[in-house]
Amino acid sequence: MGWRIKRVSTGGMLVMACAAALAASAGGTAAGARKLAYGYAPRDHAVYASVGASARAPIGWLEFCVEYKQECHAKPSAPRDVVLTPKVWADMLKVNAWANDNIKPLTDLEHWGVVERWNYPDDGYGDCEDYVLLKRRMLIKAGWPRSALLITVVRDKKGDGHAVLTVKTNRGEFVLDNQEAEVLPWNKTGYRFVKRQSQSDPNTWVTLGEPRVAPITVSGR
Repeated sequence: MGWRIKRVSTGGMLVMACAAALAASAGGTAAGARKLAYGYAPRDHAVYASVGASARAPIGWLEFCVEYKQECHAKPSAPRDVVLTPKVWADMLKVNAWANDNIKPLTDLEHWGVVERWNYPDDGYGDCEDYVLLKRRMLIKAGWPRSALLITVVRDKKGDGHAVLTVKTNRGEFVLDNQEAEVLPWNKTGYRFVKRQSQSDPNTWVTLGEPRVAPITVSGR
């Protein structure tokens, strides 16, 4: 069965509104979701980014952990992937679309008066990292494994620094991005992937390299 989107009582009104919107719209997209997800993720193999050496965590993440200590107290654990089903794919599309449609882009300098600050966009405004944090929070509240939701630093098509959410599934890695309406396989984004959170510990960051093709394995439920 797919991970269920459910109403939550913590995390702010945006989280509750998003959860309610997901629950209300869950019924009509299974066919389209099946076509998209299975077209992107062949049954016989999955493509993953090659994980390299340890990397320095972004300063924005370190400062976020000072402000939101409870978000960063996760203990190292065995990695778990999301099992990609049509329902899971549909929920992932809805989270990405809802955040992109409801949060207005605003730089940290305009928003907070500082060059870099990672925060939840609970006031309706944020930059790329804030979109990522919101999408990650929504999926975690919906029961998705934290270890499959990885904050990722990339260079975008212009060569600028950018942040996206990588969702690691048993059929490859997919990217939730505020600059792109579609949820794409990571190697179809046109981005250069630099580093991301480790699956086993969100406070450890690792470098990323060329793709590797691996047989399908299922570590989630």
